[in-house]
Amino acid sequence: MRLLAVAGGFALIGLALFDGFNTVVLPRRVRHGPALSNAFYKTTWRLCAAAGRHIENGRRREEFLSIFGPLSLLSLLVLWVAAIVVGFALLQWAAPLELGGRHGHIADALYLSACSIVTIAFREPQNALSRLMIPIEAGFGFAIFGLVVGYLPMLYQSYSGRELRISMLDARAGSPPSAGELLVRQSTNRDNLKRQLADWEEWAAELLEDHLSYPMLAYFRSQHANQSWLGALTAMLDSSSFVMLSSEGELQRQSCLTFAICRHALVDLATVFDAQPKEPPESRLPDHSLDDLIARLKSAHTCLLLDHVWPEALADLRRQYESYAFALSRHFLIALPQWLPDPDHPDNWRATAWNHPGSGFAVSDPFLSKPHRSR
Repeated sequence: MRLLAVAGGFALIGLALFDGFNTVVLPRRVRHGPALSNAFYKTTWRLCAAAGRHIENGRRREEFLSIFGPLSLLSLLVLWVAAIVVGFALLQWAAPLELGGRHGHIADALYLSACSIVTIAFREPQNALSRLMIPIEAGFGFAIFGLVVGYLPMLYQSYSGRELRISMLDARAGSPPSAGELLVRQSTNRDNLKRQLADWEEWAAELLEDHLSYPMLAYFRSQHANQSWLGALTAMLDSSSFVMLSSEGELQRQSCLTFAICRHALVDLATVFDAQPKEPPESRLPDHSLDDLIARLKSAHTCLLLDHVWPEALADLRRQYESYAFALSRHFLIALPQWLPDPDHPDNWRATAWNHPGSGFAVSDPFLSKPHRSR
């Protein structure tokens, strides 16, 4: 039994340290993530999403789901600390632990281990091996708490940078954002549209880097219930794919670059979260919607070459990313944006606490277990 306790203790300590190092210190690769963190997020998010599906009010549902990201970080820290405490308790018990001239029970070992990791005074054991393990465990405790204290500001800085561009998209592409609204508002000036695509190319690259290194950022919901990082990324893919077919020269080249990095981010994140690509059950851009979009762009005196847009070519580009976007949409309970804006949903900057027209649209509305509308 003591040999098994030693093996189990070292395994728990090693697992916690390896998982914490890979999560906090080592930038993650696409396919290789810490097993403990992955299992933790898969299990807890499944439970949280299942509960969220039964909240009828859209904004309350978003508030509930938004708790998961920050709370999961604290819970993961507790999980690491608990694994180290139990691991050292098993080692203390197997030493064997001697307290007051007797062999300590497993409860004594757990209490000693919990006190040691937070450096609380406790009776000193009589055996030398147990005394040696106390400062070692305290050192691990300091290391974990220190890493987390330094890690949280960096994580929230990445979140803030992500949300800054999403908030700016409100006046440029509507709320929620749509490719049609972005093109109508921004495509009268070729240089302005090119600059917008270049800015979102940089945003997508930062999103890819941050969310691959720290996947838990993807669970942080946006500050408005009708916005999301997935919606913004999909809207940029829609916009750049349309511009690719309706432009020439440097504008077309920039749209290709934006499309490439946005699709790269989408595919890699689908791999990280094991979201199997699947085609949406309904087309996001039926023929009549494409005709409406082209008509709106013509009336807006766009700089785009609308005669170059072939539905088949646009459908080929959409097939390169929509299945991955739909898979991530189902995983995170985030609806994909439409190509054309909903006239019933005004921009967020137009709404106030006094003239807000109802609760509006929440990105998780389509994922209710029951066919209720949010109120």
